[in-house]
Amino acid sequence: MDNSSLKINGVLFAAINAGIKNAQNSSANSNPKDQEKLDLSIVSFTPETKTAAVFTQNVFCAAPVVVAKNHLNNSVRALIINSGNANAGTGLGSGSTGLNNAYQVCELVAKKLDIKAEEVLPFSTGVIGKPLPMQCFEGNIATLSNQLAADKLPQVAQAILTTDLIEKTCAKQFKVKGKTVSITGIAKGSGMIRPDMATMLSFIFTDVKATQNELQHCLTQAVNQSFNRITVDGDTSTNDACTLSATGTSGVDMADCVDEFQNALNEVSQTLAHKIIQDGEGATKFVEICVKGATTNKDCLEVAYTVAHSPLVKTALFASDANWGRILAAVGRANIADLKVDAVSIYLGEICLIKNGELNTNYTEEMGSAEMAKKEIVITIDIGNNNTSESVWTTDLSYDYIKINAEYRT
Repeated sequence: MDNSSLKINGVLFAAINAGIKNAQNSSANSNPKDQEKLDLSIVSFTPETKTAAVFTQNVFCAAPVVVAKNHLNNSVRALIINSGNANAGTGLGSGSTGLNNAYQVCELVAKKLDIKAEEVLPFSTGVIGKPLPMQCFEGNIATLSNQLAADKLPQVAQAILTTDLIEKTCAKQFKVKGKTVSITGIAKGSGMIRPDMATMLSFIFTDVKATQNELQHCLTQAVNQSFNRITVDGDTSTNDACTLSATGTSGVDMADCVDEFQNALNEVSQTLAHKIIQDGEGATKFVEICVKGATTNKDCLEVAYTVAHSPLVKTALFASDANWGRILAAVGRANIADLKVDAVSIYLGEICLIKNGELNTNYTEEMGSAEMAKKEIVITIDIGNNNTSESVWTTDLSYDYIKINAEYRT
């Protein structure tokens, strides 16, 4: 992607290696490569910018999530983002190490940018249970503040990564009465991915002019159809967040482009969500599970997630094994009312495996195996005649997923 397409007027970026990823390991286990990785970023906004956000639903949310929620209703002038240390499980009570460190990081940024500490939102991702190495912030925030530039979003996209293999960016533009509105976003996430956010961070920027309430409405809709529809392993983390910041520099009011803006934001967020799945830990397959016809959309999602979270289904996907019995069994144990066996039909791509609860007489193992061998797979499950449909996106479960997570802290 052309880096110029990622620029948003009114937003500046900077990222450096602050030694955070290296500091979270003991000296015996430190990785020399961590000494080269970007791991600390600042994003700075013009005073007119409005910001909305959604956060993890995990009860054990991290200290920066608590602080970001507390600061969100203020005029947000900056984001401070670190990778390598989650500042989670470090205390949420008054005077705790976790909260004190998160607030102190905001103060350090505020001092260098000449703004208020409550105008800074902090974000962290990485290893849980270790205090932030504050020495990595104290000297490097000053350096970062002197390097802010409009064209450095790609470096921030790199600096927020943990077990990710690739940076995740997306940009979209549309015109309103001859003026161009731009939306650009970045994300990180690879494992510990589950709706109600996931181990992911995403930061989206636009030059539309909008109120915080307008942004919050649009962001909630977009997240529910993107980041809240992906799952790698069914684990919801402690630090997840997605922000949407609008500078207003395009001169276009949200009221004049609500539908166009929502569609563009949906596209950006869904593209970033799909990139998270494509970069899932150890993933070799990108899998869409579409469920149709249930009494409610909630029931569609319940069936889709039951299939997506089945280790037996996921390992069959990894092996390219058309073991339709595993899919059928997962559908049958989904927690929904009035599931009728003779209403269930299951498809791999265009190939019908199960028709009205029974093996399709025209199906062959060769047909199923050919579909399962593909890198991108669509599983469609019809369970009734109602006008409902929901999709979730997931991965297979490979040897590498086990290896990555077994070695994460060693």
